[in-house]
Amino acid sequence: MNSVNLIGRLTSEPQLRYIPSTNTPTTRMIIAVNRNLSKEKKEEAQSKGHPTADFIPVTVWGKQAENAAKYLEKGNRVAIKGRITTGSYKTNEGETRYTTEVTAENIEFLMEKKKDTTDHDTGDYELGDFQSGSPQLDDGEVHF
Repeated sequence: MNSVNLIGRLTSEPQLRYIPSTNTPTTRMIIAVNRNLSKEKKEEAQSKGHPTADFIPVTVWGKQAENAAKYLEKGNRVAIKGRITTGSYKTNEGETRYTTEVTAENIEFLMEKKKDTTDHDTGDYELGDFQSGSPQLDDGEVHF
């Protein structure tokens, strides 16, 4: 079973583009997902300069891609449900490069509710759920 569930924060602005042959919208983003480390292990890793998060490339398709590009921005928290997708391409020098990313089937926007600035964040979130399927792609297309 190829199923992935992630919660993380966007590391940059989502990048929307359209596949020329079909005009299908696709958005690419990278999310930082904290590793499940105890406080002690996290501090130890940080003191040694080791990463405590993974940076996962995510691709979204269709209307969901347009919504992600429109409403999400760097630093926003999101929940992603999808699948691992692998691929390969040839560089201009003829080298084969391999890719691994998550193809999102569902994204929930975990936006913090705006409150009076005197209140502290209580962890309440407003969930925005945008669903759509992922199209089948022509094997000859290079996506990123």
